[in-house]
Amino acid sequence: MANIAVDSVKERTFDAIVIGSGASGGWAAKEFTEKGMKTLVLERGRDVAHVKDYPTTNLYPYELEHRGETTYKDKQANPIANRCYAYKEDTAHFFVKDDEHPYIQETDFDWIRGYQVGGKTLLWARQTQRWSEYDFEGPARDGFAVDWPIRYRDIAPWYSHVERFVGIAGNRDGLTTLPDGEFLPAYPLNAAEDHFRQAVAKHYSGRHVISARCAHLSKPQPIHIQQGRVQCQNRTLCQRGCPFGGYFSSNASTIPWAQKTGNLTLRPFSVAHSILYDKEIGKATGVRVVDTRTKETIDFFAKVIFVNASTLNTNLILLNSVSDRFPNGLGNDNGLLGKYIAFHNYTARISAEYDGLLQYKTDGRNPAGGGYIPNFRNVQRQETGFLRGWAAAFGASRHEQRNTEGAGVALKEDLLKPTLSNWRIHSHMMAETIPKESNRVWLDTDKKDAWGVPLLHIAVEYDDSDWERRQDYYDQMREMYETAGFTNIRTSDDNRRPGNDIHEMGGVRMGHDPKTSLLNKWNQLHHCKNVYVTDGACMTSTATQNPTLTYMALTARAVDHAMQELKKGNL
Repeated sequence: MANIAVDSVKERTFDAIVIGSGASGGWAAKEFTEKGMKTLVLERGRDVAHVKDYPTTNLYPYELEHRGETTYKDKQANPIANRCYAYKEDTAHFFVKDDEHPYIQETDFDWIRGYQVGGKTLLWARQTQRWSEYDFEGPARDGFAVDWPIRYRDIAPWYSHVERFVGIAGNRDGLTTLPDGEFLPAYPLNAAEDHFRQAVAKHYSGRHVISARCAHLSKPQPIHIQQGRVQCQNRTLCQRGCPFGGYFSSNASTIPWAQKTGNLTLRPFSVAHSILYDKEIGKATGVRVVDTRTKETIDFFAKVIFVNASTLNTNLILLNSVSDRFPNGLGNDNGLLGKYIAFHNYTARISAEYDGLLQYKTDGRNPAGGGYIPNFRNVQRQETGFLRGWAAAFGASRHEQRNTEGAGVALKEDLLKPTLSNWRIHSHMMAETIPKESNRVWLDTDKKDAWGVPLLHIAVEYDDSDWERRQDYYDQMREMYETAGFTNIRTSDDNRRPGNDIHEMGGVRMGHDPKTSLLNKWNQLHHCKNVYVTDGACMTSTATQNPTLTYMALTARAVDHAMQELKKGNL
């Protein structure tokens, strides 16, 4: 019997364990397995194999029972999921339904989740921008949060490393506020979008409208062909899963790449309950898992553990990892674990119309979505009454319109003769929020989920500075619209709740000082050096850029450091 037990432990022992298979978890798996590490990837959801498990990817609208819309019954059952822009009849199978993993809302918060291999990389909007030096130095300069323990120069080579493998379409725009990367050809702006770009460039110094940078293969390179991915077909059906691998997802890219090494063990249906800690050796020894099908509890062991479960689940796992040494959660000597959660404010929109350039129409679909306006507020100096700033998406399109006023033959003839509208202009804000201690998560002391893990309390909300940034977005965009000759300008609030941006960050923030942060400059827990956190939970501040590229770059950098530390015997 003793030998059987020993063999069982050996079978459950790996060189590295990665919790989560999304953007950062997939990158941890790729980097570790490439370096010869026997790696276990734990995924709480089901397996989703590239191409094979995209059931709606090639369906025509008429093949969907409700033409893509969710039903009234579904809206009533899943109000949180239904508030996400990507939750439709053709994508609902990639979302966690409201009753599948409940949480306790102390304030209104939409926790959007994708529990499957690949996580939300099957659903993300694929916008990818580097942070700049101004973003990493912002907290120290402006006096909020804590100082980032790294600067742009520390992560720049890792941005390049990730971009070459992922495939990022974009232009080299030469902006210090948004550094250039390793780009494939950009998706060009259409006529109206380029008109706006020219108007802004002519009338404003330091403001720019660029082609949005996105994780799409506009022109695949040999490294992408080796992954089995081919050119983006511009279908813009990305949230269904792309059978061409035209956009980046863990399913099409990093997970299959790791599997080809022979060093990956992928275990779906595995909820990470907690991280095991041995106070005698001062290290984590493994991860306790609950099998979602059998409810069996199983322990897996490794020398190094990467926690990439997505921001709030990463906080949950660490808070639940209690021991005699860490009674308040792993590494939580300062009591800050789960605090200083931040996010992006997407509540503002502004639309308009343009009657010029009607000799042009849009040329096909643009998977990048159009243009992007990098933040220009409070970049090098404080110039407004609020801290930090905002970026904006920008686009223009013309739509088919039909005369439906007639009847009979006349109506039929009119319906067969569509005309194009004038240009419809649209934009939405992507504003930074300031991390604050009151925005936090914690575990319930009594209520547990179906796997015996305490439910998560979430108290995250906007503050007055968020509305000040939003008003500035309205004011500045309206002025720029008017400068470009746009008319019928309308602002709107889409009443988006915190969390619906799907960019929650923090709770396990990086910093210099163990008294004010949880992680060091290498993403290691200050007080448990063989546990790394490289998903959104590690973020000290949010900047205005879409964050996923930064998560992936931090992950690749952290794996490199972990390998060096393993060789030195420090882990």
